[in-house]
Amino acid sequence: MALELSENALKVLEKRYLSKDETGRAIETPEGMFRRVAKAIASADKLYNKTEEELAGLEEAFYRIMAALEFMPNSPCLMNAGKELAQLSACFTLPIDDSMESIFETLKATSLIHQSGGGTGFSFSRLRPKNSMVRTTGGIASGPVSFMKVYDAATEAVKQGGTRRGANMGILRIDHPDILEFITCKENNKEITNFNISVAITDDFMQALQKGEDYDLIDPHSHKVVQRLNTKEVFDLIVKQAHKNGEPGVIFIDRINQDNPTPKLGKIESTNPCGEQPILPYESCDLGSINLSRMCKETGVSRYEIDWDKLRTVTHLAVHFLDNLIDVNKFPLPAIEKATKLTRKIGLGVMGWASLLIRLNIPYNSDEAVALAEKVMSFILNEATKKSQELGKAKGLFPAFKGSIYDKKEGGLKLRNATLTTIAPTGTISIIAGPCSSGIEPLFAISYYRNVMDNDKLIEVDPFFEEIARERGFYSRQLMEKIAEKSSIQDIEGVPEDVKRIFVTAHDISPEWHVRMQAAFQKYTHNAVSKTINFPYEAAIEEVRHAYVLAYELGCKGITIYRDRSREEQVLNVGRKESKQEQVIQDAVKIIPRPRPEVITGTTTKVATGCGNLYVTINSDETGAPFELFTQMGKAGGCAASQLEAIGRLVSLAFRSGIEVKSIIEQLRNIRCPSPSWEKGQRIFSCADAIARVIEKRLVNGAAAPVSPEPASVAMKHSYSDEPVISDFDVHGEIVGVCPDCGGALRHEEGCIKCHACGFSKC
Repeated sequence: MALELSENALKVLEKRYLSKDETGRAIETPEGMFRRVAKAIASADKLYNKTEEELAGLEEAFYRIMAALEFMPNSPCLMNAGKELAQLSACFTLPIDDSMESIFETLKATSLIHQSGGGTGFSFSRLRPKNSMVRTTGGIASGPVSFMKVYDAATEAVKQGGTRRGANMGILRIDHPDILEFITCKENNKEITNFNISVAITDDFMQALQKGEDYDLIDPHSHKVVQRLNTKEVFDLIVKQAHKNGEPGVIFIDRINQDNPTPKLGKIESTNPCGEQPILPYESCDLGSINLSRMCKETGVSRYEIDWDKLRTVTHLAVHFLDNLIDVNKFPLPAIEKATKLTRKIGLGVMGWASLLIRLNIPYNSDEAVALAEKVMSFILNEATKKSQELGKAKGLFPAFKGSIYDKKEGGLKLRNATLTTIAPTGTISIIAGPCSSGIEPLFAISYYRNVMDNDKLIEVDPFFEEIARERGFYSRQLMEKIAEKSSIQDIEGVPEDVKRIFVTAHDISPEWHVRMQAAFQKYTHNAVSKTINFPYEAAIEEVRHAYVLAYELGCKGITIYRDRSREEQVLNVGRKESKQEQVIQDAVKIIPRPRPEVITGTTTKVATGCGNLYVTINSDETGAPFELFTQMGKAGGCAASQLEAIGRLVSLAFRSGIEVKSIIEQLRNIRCPSPSWEKGQRIFSCADAIARVIEKRLVNGAAAPVSPEPASVAMKHSYSDEPVISDFDVHGEIVGVCPDCGGALRHEEGCIKCHACGFSKC
């Protein structure tokens, strides 16, 4: 079977999925990757006494649905199946109890999961609130948000499996005493960046919200009511923050637990990072998606219909695949393996929904599309249930079946898996399976660029639109360029009205249609649905509020919204021109450095560093505000001198721009180099650290007596437009860098660079 992979798919596969040698060069083809994965997953049937012939047939079937781009498992499976690591799950949740031991044991487990390529979800709701007493130590509790920051820092230090960055979900119940701090903890887009956050909202809260009543905040440690808040004020704060930057989302925790298939094992408290997989503590779940854009057949010229027989076949194979994955998976922790195999949850979902609608000539924002969503997902769930029953009969039911919701049904619904369906985001696997829209999302734009992995930009143009444009005769380079500048074709002349009706993008669709589509898929999804409710930049806060309430009313298990350009970075972007009003606003907030007065005064401080004596001059303007900083190293030249000059220029720019002095100090303090030194009983880690200490001493502490300026030949006559400073210091044997062998100082001597510490030299 010849693979039909796009250029973007090949690029993503090579950079992220294909096996590599020690130098980072890909040594595997895409076909080889699919073969590797198919063989590893099919091998699970050895445990159930399948013959070699049966194993070979299953392996070929698994290979075919992947190679034909009809089904894709989650990324860790594509990366790790058949390899030594063999950690194949994407979703994990871990418990955090109200003790230091639990907090840091879970943090250790989190790091192992991230290292192996998984994402983690936590509920911080069991932790006692900030400033409450800790009886065992007599100390004061720091609260859930402070520990979220600890987890965030640990995640920053661990890159998932070398190919995926760590991702977390942090959840706090609406009735936790620290809920207001939690709601606003991501107000600054630069903080807690490795977390998505969601508020766990109860049915009681939503009912009180309808009446505008107050509700109780309950200390999770003492179980006592500690405060009452107004539901409307708290909900309005959630909405306001979501409008600002998309955080927090919400999950409807009682609704999630109503569908908990194994209530005897405990309550569900949290979800995976994208919110679509609510699972018990220590459970993991394996996800995969059917490419709906490949589930149709041509019935005439440019006419298509859903191929239900093909969808049935792929669904059955996908369920078998995901169930087998559990048996060959190497879990990060024994507790995770135990919990996962107890329920054997899988999450089969879809991608390419918008692409399928386009093929079927159905607008995304229509009753016809919503009705079809229910029909397609109910079909998938029904067929998945049949296959799970078949596997249960052949291989055994999930061990926690007794006492589950299926056990209580009349006659018993004997399943192999406690859950079967999940609608997950399909960012990179939908690129591999392209042309294919992501998950159940509408098209983001007809043409856009995608930022992935180290800010590589992959150009994406919807191939179905180009195909129709060429067939209908309205394709032109000029038209495509015009479309690329916008996220929509609705106001572009030259595109037929019937084409505009079908090719609607995320921002052409009102938020209400987004929510209705999510709710339609949720009706036949065991777990939950990952779906972003898109809002245009100019959307009002009240529109966001309406979407949150509507999601609850229509039966969704959670909701995440995103208002365009409300964060500084976003994965998908379209070309656009700022409006005149937006440009005026942006110009108004630009920081312009203060101009230099004719005369300024300052002090020069001498500091001994590992590279020599450093002279730091700080000048202030006529108001006494710090204005500029210059440095001079006694025997510095070359690279060292240029770096010191760069630091001086940047610090000066920060002074002149009104940046808080303490923030400057924080950036420079404790930067280390291979040649630290001691200065008056203090450790000086580097020249940058020395500069920070001088700034702190002169401008923050203010306790030191004024220091007489050094001679003008050293540091008093400086300006960015001046010629390079000529000092009266000896320039023989100047320091030019750091030795690569021992970290000592490299000096320029006899036309070479030399290290007197170890003898390294280079000419």
